[in-house]
Amino acid sequence: MSIIFIAITGITAVLLAVPLKTVKSEYGMYLGLAAAVFIFLYGVGKLSSIIEAVKQIQDFIKINNVYLNALLKMVGITYVAEFASGICRDCGYGSVGTQIEIFGKLSILAVSMPILLALLETLKSFL
Repeated sequence: MSIIFIAITGITAVLLAVPLKTVKSEYGMYLGLAAAVFIFLYGVGKLSSIIEAVKQIQDFIKINNVYLNALLKMVGITYVAEFASGICRDCGYGSVGTQIEIFGKLSILAVSMPILLALLETLKSFL
């Protein structure tokens, strides 16, 4: 049911922001930004249940904490980068949004490097 609540919130914000753009465009932008921040914070609140599920999965299959921490960091980086990029694009600064996306991808690559190196080390031991 929470997706319905978020969808209604987003649609309401957009429907209110559209008429404001003809009067004062910055008010529409502020309303859209407020709705985006609200939805972002609501989504962050859902992370606790995701973290609990990942911990249960870890108990079942005995995965090293390093791998799960890296996975959670990658998900967090993706979420924040997409959020910030979307806001920049909505405000008309698409190039800044693109730069945020590129930095997010590079950050994910940096976080995943130790896992990739461990995988290559494991493959090297088999050869």
